[in-house]
Amino acid sequence: MPHFIAEYTDNIEQQADLPGLFETVHATLGDSGVFPQGGIRSRGVRLDTWRMADGRHDYAFVHMTLKVSHGRDLATRQAVAEKLFDVIIAHFAELQAQRLLALSFEMAELREQLNFKQNNVHAFLKAQVS
Repeated sequence: MPHFIAEYTDNIEQQADLPGLFETVHATLGDSGVFPQGGIRSRGVRLDTWRMADGRHDYAFVHMTLKVSHGRDLATRQAVAEKLFDVIIAHFAELQAQRLLALSFEMAELREQLNFKQNNVHAFLKAQVS
C-alpha cells in the first residue's frame, strides 16, 4: 500500500496523461522512504456520467485519493500528501491553463483492523535486487 486513485471526467481523457502522472506518483512515493515500492498501485477511473457546477460550460475535474495503511504519524502523512499535491498541480498545470479544470486530492488512512492484504510482489522485488 498505498493506492493512488484518480477519478477523472471523460472530456479530458486524452489530455490528462494519467500514465505520466502515475509514473511521477510512483517515483515520488517510492523516493519518500515511507512506502515500499511493491505496495504502490495507481489506477484511473473514467467518469462517463457526471455534472459539475451549473453544467453550462466545458468543465472538467480530477479527484485523487491516496489510500494508505495505518501506522504513520500525521506529520509524515502530511509531508507526503503536500509533496504529492505539488506533483499533481505541476502535472496538470498546462491543462489547467487551457481549460476549466478542478483538482482535488485527499489522503485516507485505512483502519488497521479492517485492512486485509496478501502480496507476493515485495518478495519478488527483493529477490531482483540480490
